Amino acid sequence: MNPENLKKLVEVTMPFGKYQGRILADLPGNYLNWFAREGFPPGHLGQLLALLHELDHNGLRTLLDPLRK
Repeated sequence: MNPENLKKLVEVTMPFGKYQGRILADLPGNYLNWFAREGFPPGHLGQLLALLHELDHNGLRTLLDPLRK
């Protein structure tokens, strides 16, 4: 896991869909679960969403709290 990716989770916004414009770290777990079932988007965004899904699934979202501005 790249620590820089954790920082990006609190900086990058969702570029499309129902939660367009929302910071990735603020996406709801059920939305991340849907991506896990249906497939994450290709590229870096998909990698970030998969990382966030793992954090959410394992109850580790609080790791992102110190990174928020």
